[in-house]
Amino acid sequence: MTDIVAIARTWIGTPYVHQGARRGAGCDCLGLLRGVWAEASASPLQPVPPYTSDWSEPQGDEVLWQALAHQLIAKPRDAPQQGDVLLFRMRQGGVAKHVGLQANTGPHATFIHAYQGHGVRESTFSSPWKRRLVARFSTPERP
Repeated sequence: MTDIVAIARTWIGTPYVHQGARRGAGCDCLGLLRGVWAEASASPLQPVPPYTSDWSEPQGDEVLWQALAHQLIAKPRDAPQQGDVLLFRMRQGGVAKHVGLQANTGPHATFIHAYQGHGVRESTFSSPWKRRLVARFSTPERP
């Protein structure tokens, strides 16, 4: 989905701000996804309940995975397309709670995401990231 990728690239350089969702001002990975989708669909930013940096870990609940599965269309992890939403488990045994957007596919695959200490970046979809990928989603209606 080229439009989503083009919009996500305009967020590159936005600083990391926990629970933020404003291009240029600050966002976290979920805020990036919410903000890009709001821009692409010309819809208001959808609210989410407040969350802490360790949300759902004590309970082991896959809250983000369940929410994405409810809103998006699950697809095979090895079927990349531009604009796919990627879900990562950052540590073994932890809950999946990092998201990004597939930017490039093929031998020079990249994804756009926001993470603490770095802000929004386009990163190489390298082997360490591929090992952490637990789910891939497409959107029901591509804006």
